[in-house]
Amino acid sequence: MFQNNPEEFIRNVVKLIKEQKATMIVEHISYNLIEGQYDSTIFTQEKHSQKIDKAYSAQKHIMDYVFSDSEGERKFAEALDGATEVCVYAKLPRSFQIPTPVGNYAPDWTIAFNKGTVKHIFFVAETKGSLDSMELRGVEKAKIACARKLFNDISTINVRYGAVASYEDLLNNVQGAKIS
Repeated sequence: MFQNNPEEFIRNVVKLIKEQKATMIVEHISYNLIEGQYDSTIFTQEKHSQKIDKAYSAQKHIMDYVFSDSEGERKFAEALDGATEVCVYAKLPRSFQIPTPVGNYAPDWTIAFNKGTVKHIFFVAETKGSLDSMELRGVEKAKIACARKLFNDISTINVRYGAVASYEDLLNNVQGAKIS
């Protein structure tokens, strides 16, 4: 392959090295609490390139509209709005990032549930169209693993993280099933 297309060969080798590095690093990562914090301005700082008529008019979102990146995210927001268990939710802006050894990672959602309806009151979610590990890139899987470690290991017992493909997956996770 190198003789036929050296640039493509180098790109593929770099990709494989990064994926393997990510897998090895994640196994030994640890996070520590710091004094820094986010405030509510992170939700108003980001400017959306979408027109307002493409946004979803939400009922339980912290803002009046949800600007989604995909049809799957829009359906997820609609399901959150229709769920009796959900108190309030937010589509997290790209500026909310978790540092990982393989690059910064921005989870998609944070959800607060009505107390007593589910096991975990607060949930940070990453929505994926498919959770099939064969469809997720190595670096992406590593970032998700780092986020899982951050939220599930150092947060309080009421805050959990998981990658979900639908609202049903989310509900399964917060009703006591093992977080994926």
